[in-house]
Order: sequence, then C-alpha cells, then structure tokens
Amino acid sequence: MKVCLDIQPAIAQRAGVGRYVKGLAERLGRFAGGDELSLFYFDFQRRGVGFETPGARHRAVRWLPGRIAQQAWKRFGAPPYDWFAGRADLYHFPNFIRPPLSRGRSVVTIHDLSFVRFPEAAEPRNLAYLTARIGETVRRADAIIADCETIAEEIVERFGVSRDRVFAVPLGLEETMTRAGEAEIAELRRRFGLERPYLLMVGTIEPRKNIPFMVEVFERLTDFDGDLVLAGGLGWRTEAILARLARSPRAERIRRLDYVAERDLPALYSGAAAYVFPSLYEGFGFTPLEAMACGTPVVASPHGSLREVLGGGADLVEDFDADAWAARVRQALDDTARRAALVAAGYARAAAFRWDDTARETWEVYRKAASA
Repeated sequence: MKVCLDIQPAIAQRAGVGRYVKGLAERLGRFAGGDELSLFYFDFQRRGVGFETPGARHRAVRWLPGRIAQQAWKRFGAPPYDWFAGRADLYHFPNFIRPPLSRGRSVVTIHDLSFVRFPEAAEPRNLAYLTARIGETVRRADAIIADCETIAEEIVERFGVSRDRVFAVPLGLEETMTRAGEAEIAELRRRFGLERPYLLMVGTIEPRKNIPFMVEVFERLTDFDGDLVLAGGLGWRTEAILARLARSPRAERIRRLDYVAERDLPALYSGAAAYVFPSLYEGFGFTPLEAMACGTPVVASPHGSLREVLGGGADLVEDFDADAWAARVRQALDDTARRAALVAAGYARAAAFRWDDTARETWEVYRKAASA
C-alpha cells in the first residue's frame, strides 16, 4: 500500500495542527512495515521540511505556491490533489478538510468541532471555509481520525457518521518535554526577563482560550506576588482580549511573550508556579498536558476533550466562577500536600501519551480504511 501524508500544516504552522503533523510525520515511517510512505507539501520558497522523517520519502511542488492551489480547491473544487502529490492508494489529510481527489482512498483528521460549538470564537474566513466544506469531507472520507474519544463521539453525533468510520487516536508528547534542570530554568527566566514567580498559560491569543477570565482570576490572587505570563502568538478577534489586558488593575504584572519556540517550552513550563488553563473548549489540549509532563501543577477547565485527556492529572474546575478558580489556584500554590499530589498525578498521566503510539495507531486506521 502506498500512503501519502499531507504535511503542509507542519510547514506553514508552528502551533496546533502544525505540531500534530510534525510529531506524526517524524515517526510514521517507523511503522510502515511493507507499505510505502510519502510526505507531500508545497515548497515554493524552497525552505525544506526542517525536521527528520525516517522511513518516508518527500515529494514537493516548488513551482507553485500552495496558497494558489488551496484557493483553487476552495473556489472550483479542482484540480485534484493527486495531480500534485502523485499516485497513492490512500491519502491522509490532517487538517480538517479533504481536497478533491481523482483516485485513492482518504483519511481526514478532524481535531475538534469548535467552529460548530463556538462559531463566535472562530476566525471568520476559516469559519466560512470549514462550514462550507466539512459536510462534503465527512461524506467522502473513508475514515475520520479524532484526537480523542470525546471528539469522535461529537463527530458521530453532529454529522450522523457511522461510528465504525471514526477512530480516536490520541496525540503524543515529545520525548524532550520533561522537567528542565535548574540551570535551564534560570537561563530562560533571565532571557525572558521573568524575575518574579509566575502563573503560566500557553496558547494562541484567541477567544476560545478564555483569556479575559484568566485575567479576572489573576486579579483575585492579590496575595500572589508574581506575574501572569501569556505565551502565544496573536490569533484572531484579539481586540477585546488585548483591551482587557490593558485595563486590568494588575496590568503591570501581566506579561505577554508572543510565540515561544518549542525548544524553550520545557524550561518555561518547569519554571511556572502553576499552569492555569480555563479554555472554553479543546480538541486535545497539548499545553496543559505538556505542563504536567514538566512537573508543574495544572488547574484547568474540563471542557471539550480536557476531562478525558487530562484525567486525574489536573485539578479540573467545572464552572467559570473566578473566586472558585482563584481558590483552587491558591491551593495548588500553597497547599504542599495538594501540590505534590497534582505534580505526581500529572507526571503519571502525561506518561501515557507518546507519538510512537499515535503513529502506530494511525497506520492501523490506514489499513482498515484501505480494506473497507
């Protein structure tokens, strides 16, 4: 069997879906067995992949910008993806939407239904695109991968898909996502100017992350003599969020670091006094799980996938009551026994998520889709 994985998101994005595709592409070739794996992407600027992909061959189009092909797929439903990617028995599209194909079976990863559940929090153009194309994708894909059972069930319920076409394949954590040493933590704090203790939240600045509520919680923690650190690039619909940060009475204690490179994340997580994550909805929840892997106590919402993924490794707070959240964060900071229990439970839970497992289970989906 010849399999083609679309790795464009790993070329174009540094967070979210891009991290998923990179983690998968780096390991997928190890589990191909007698099958063949090709990785396809548009590389008009000739930058290359930038990461290792053992057991896979690359196929790149360098004479056409990928955005032109994507616009043609959106507007005209043509030309077929396989004209660019070459012949394969099965194509895996890891970013929600199946482009047009003239041959071969297809697997699509749908990471979440946030654009259905919270359309007001979505980027408008992406919302319009997903809304217009997701129905066709669900109908035509031979198999659908979700990041966890919770999202798989949502897909079945929302679109009426047969459950035997939807597969939950949890994501993994990088082997480097472990607690950093004290010297590494100190060097990162010096480099980023983090002189005081800090609460941390990592993620793109966008409405679904519920950052204004995070600020409200921080404002109640007047006994915490430290900072709130928000690490993540600017996303969409940010005006109200940035305005809320600016008018906070503790604005001078709120630090926004923008995007932080993956190599710096272990030290950033490890140096935090606690990780706080009041997201409205997640399809998986990379960042709180990574904080747990780095030995940082996590206080999070249980919404979307988070109850399933974080399990008992985090303190999950049901409602968005700022006083209740402040009390639970304060407990994670000051109650020695509770803090130790959260750290131990976080380590144990995070250890269950490995990219090798993701890659192995993804190949199992390919083989089922090819033989269906």
